[in-house]
Amino acid sequence: MTVKRMGLVVHHGRRDALRVAADVHTWGALHNVRCTEIDVWQREGPRHAEEDRRTVSGHPDLVVTLGGDGTFLRGARIAAKGDGAVLGVDLGTVGFLTEVPAQDVVAALDAVNEDRALVETRMTLALRASKPLRIPTSMEALLRSGRGPALPPPEVREEADGVDDWGVALDVAALNDIVLEKLVRDRQVDLGVYVAGRLLASYSADGAIVATPTGSTAYSFAAGGPVLSPNMDAVVFTPVAPHMTFDRTVVAAPDEPVALRVLPHSGPAALSVDGRLRGVLEPGDWIAVHAADYRLPLIRLAPTDFYQRLRHRFRLTDAPATDGEGPLDPFGRPPGPVPADLAHLRLPPVDERRTGGQEA
Repeated sequence: MTVKRMGLVVHHGRRDALRVAADVHTWGALHNVRCTEIDVWQREGPRHAEEDRRTVSGHPDLVVTLGGDGTFLRGARIAAKGDGAVLGVDLGTVGFLTEVPAQDVVAALDAVNEDRALVETRMTLALRASKPLRIPTSMEALLRSGRGPALPPPEVREEADGVDDWGVALDVAALNDIVLEKLVRDRQVDLGVYVAGRLLASYSADGAIVATPTGSTAYSFAAGGPVLSPNMDAVVFTPVAPHMTFDRTVVAAPDEPVALRVLPHSGPAALSVDGRLRGVLEPGDWIAVHAADYRLPLIRLAPTDFYQRLRHRFRLTDAPATDGEGPLDPFGRPPGPVPADLAHLRLPPVDERRTGGQEA
């Protein structure tokens, strides 16, 4: 892709992000590419919807994020409003979304502009609700908890079918997760959980997470959920501290929606999308989450080595009982050519064995 307009999302609390931002601006000036910083951290005044930010930034065809996964998700919300791709520059410590090292940002921009970069797409989640979302004015200051003005509730998608019994389709494309959580410490949220249109169980819990495979290493993982490859498609339901024996994650197919209905005697529930509050549900309200048609394009310099990153990011250690075995070969493939019947499998290239490999 030839870059014509570039949006820049910078974590201004990090000096290294500011330093890399200067490199990006310099690259844009040298290549006659408009580069607009998108302020997603404003502390005063109303927050604007992603479409408004996209318009202000000139509808970028590339959004560059400088920070960790939180910064990346802010940029992804803007890119999702158009056909833009996201280039995440890695300045964090535990994330999985940003992969381009800071020292490689100029090389990455050159690769994108010269159509040499890889484009990897990730599944996102779509959302329907029993009614348009809102945040009660009396709760807004409490819920934002010092984080500045909240994002406005997502708009209703006018192009979607509006059959009353099926609720309203909301303008949401979640890359990580959609979460319902209790609002007060001493009041659980009671939910009826439906998978593929059938009741799974009723839950009394601190919350419930519906995640993508990309989001399986985020909140869902912290709540005890499994790690899924971001190369697959699935809808991942994980309860948060449920008061019941069955506390396991359910991994549904991408065409099997997960619906959450707030039961009559439940407390209200806060709904967040990719970690940002977007509405409050009252008893009787419901949401339904399913795989979206939209897939977010991510820019990579090389194929993602997810499992190597998993080992490094979580600092996985080998079992002490295996110490006597000596160091293990970091590769699980022989050095020779791949047989024809295995050619379709994802395996590290043979030349990476020769160089010893590195974290993606």
